[in-house]
Amino acid sequence: MTYLRTVLMFMIAVTSLTGWAEDKLSRIVETPYSEQQVLYDFYFDNPEKMGNALFWIRSLMNPLMDAPYNIAPEFLDIVVVIHGTEIVTVARKNYDKYKDSVERMRYYASLGVKFKVCGIAAHDYGYETDAFYEFIEVVPSAITELAHWQLQGYALITPTVMEKRFSIEEIR
Repeated sequence: MTYLRTVLMFMIAVTSLTGWAEDKLSRIVETPYSEQQVLYDFYFDNPEKMGNALFWIRSLMNPLMDAPYNIAPEFLDIVVVIHGTEIVTVARKNYDKYKDSVERMRYYASLGVKFKVCGIAAHDYGYETDAFYEFIEVVPSAITELAHWQLQGYALITPTVMEKRFSIEEIR
């Protein structure tokens, strides 16, 4: 009986030290975020994924611009390098098909987000520099551009856009 009592006391001690208990709940923490330099690598196998990828930008900007951080967008340095099939979404001739994504990018550009298209990919798709919107900059190479910004200290984020197969309600 003494052995069981010792084990039980040990378990109670460990439980109380780790803070685990059924009556305790999770809590919100306010990580001390500050101004950020972020580089997004957009390289998707389907141009339709551009819309979902743009939520990654929103997910960075909105919490930082809202309370308690209240960081003005001009203090968020964000660069997006586009070099996959999504390049067609920023070609002016495809506006009707990708209007929602284009207008969201235009909005982000107005907040200071820089959108850059790979010159090699543009050439591969048969696009000239003037094929793109006014908020697009064509750079020589996506890979070289990604390396450049990382060497400047930018955090690299490569969105993985999955195909949603279940609704939240189905899996909750």
